[in-house]
Amino acid sequence: MSTTALKASKVQTSPFEGQKPGTSGLRKPVDTFRTPKYTENFVQSILNAIPETELNGSTLIVGGDGRYFMSEAIRIIIQIAAANKVGKLIIGENGILSTPAVSCLIRKNKVLGGIILTASHNPGGPEGDFGIKYNTSNGGPAPEKITSAIFDETTKITEFCLVENIDVDLSKVGCTKYDLDQRTFEVEIVDSVVDYVAFMKEIFNFPLLKSFLQSFKIVVNGMNGVTGPYLKAIVCDELGAPKESTINCVPQVDFGGKHPDPNMTYAADFVELMQNSDFKFGAAFDGDGDRNMLLGEHAFFINPSDSIAVIAANADSIPYFKSRGLKGVARSMPTSQALDRVAVGRGMECFEVPTGWKFFGNLMDVGKVALCGEESFGTGSDHIREKDGIWAFLAWLSILACTKKSVKDIIEQHWLTYGRNYYTRYDYENVSAESGKKLIQRLRDLVKNQTLIGKNFNGFVVKMMDDFQYTDTIDGSVSKEQGIRIMLEDGSRIVFRLSGTSSTDATIRMYIEKYEPKPNLSKQAQDVLQCLVDAGLVISNLKDITGKEKPTVTT
Repeated sequence: MSTTALKASKVQTSPFEGQKPGTSGLRKPVDTFRTPKYTENFVQSILNAIPETELNGSTLIVGGDGRYFMSEAIRIIIQIAAANKVGKLIIGENGILSTPAVSCLIRKNKVLGGIILTASHNPGGPEGDFGIKYNTSNGGPAPEKITSAIFDETTKITEFCLVENIDVDLSKVGCTKYDLDQRTFEVEIVDSVVDYVAFMKEIFNFPLLKSFLQSFKIVVNGMNGVTGPYLKAIVCDELGAPKESTINCVPQVDFGGKHPDPNMTYAADFVELMQNSDFKFGAAFDGDGDRNMLLGEHAFFINPSDSIAVIAANADSIPYFKSRGLKGVARSMPTSQALDRVAVGRGMECFEVPTGWKFFGNLMDVGKVALCGEESFGTGSDHIREKDGIWAFLAWLSILACTKKSVKDIIEQHWLTYGRNYYTRYDYENVSAESGKKLIQRLRDLVKNQTLIGKNFNGFVVKMMDDFQYTDTIDGSVSKEQGIRIMLEDGSRIVFRLSGTSSTDATIRMYIEKYEPKPNLSKQAQDVLQCLVDAGLVISNLKDITGKEKPTVTT
């Protein structure tokens, strides 16, 4: 207990424009968060949006991906939480907690929620991005009604409260209590990985995986993000793989100069490693640990849309599902319909929701969904309420251990059984916000006027166009304008969205999908889909509007 009674004080402030949380919290350049009072305003607004009866005496989890400015942000959160009658903060050692680990701790400790310091797969460092998001008591990202309330608070804030002279050593595991205005405020620093690792041991058969890895060579890439300590603890300490099986596993404030986005472009060095080595299976993870890229021998790429479908089809390989059963599945709207075909085959329901993991939460909470995924390298189950990169890696490792087949053989057998949803995503990054809005508005005008219905583009005839709208089956909330869908008569799809994860300019995503019930395994997705890609570019007039001749990233 602190021997000196601490006092809260109020600081006058005024609103900052644009503090509207996106798909996963507020993301801006580091310099924006370092603007005097900017971070304080947003943290205070989070707490203001929580009813006082719930906030007083509550416990919150706090942690992040180790990126630049995280420690300073945690200090601000401690000061403001103490002044706003929060009872206790549980913080990861050195501030480190992966996003899945935060969800795990929220649910294990049954607390009010958590504050996560991350910009996920966005670059870090002084010139990079930072982010803050709030997760609720179910462990998942705050739903729209709460993020809207937070944004509303940011527009009218006039003061924030803080206790300036609280000094917390984030490197020292243990609990410290402070005497504050005739009440106790507590900060507990916990081991960042122990609870998460213990949970994974409950979900998966670690003895089986350990035995399997004695003769199966793998490599996992933390990309200098938050997953490094978790990977070392699981892959090396628990499963007995040699230390060479983990690379880039020390979290760095700038991710070692890397772009911590696990895809074929930003993890090209990892792809090359897999191509030129004898590793049978590889995985790479983003900055905060919720996204995954999985590669088979010689860098055989597992498309994320196929990944979730294969996990669903092989759910009995995972003890968690084998004992509980797979109740239902869900995917984001732009994700391919490969998962739908597995759901039909297994006689279970498949839900289609907007992009954003928060939309899966209600379905999970009432037991309708146990497995879900997004094409943006996000995969997870109802063990927590976040996508979970390491969980996805262990799920695939379990399938490999049970089937004794290669990644390529598993994928190809899946295509032969269910057909193949040829799929690609084109990302056009660093597009001006004006151009992004112009392109989407052009497409919305086409939806409104329905002028493309019946028209032929490269042999594909437009059957329907809409702007995806989702009504939550649990709480009745409605989410509008979630992506332009162009449905073609042969069942193919072209989808356009503006990304909600960029901190500055716009990112336009174009998704292309074509189903073949009896696929030719020698065909490459890009070759099959090129005519559809060209059709999408003509319909959207993307090149003329944005000036972009080619995508930044192709998945």
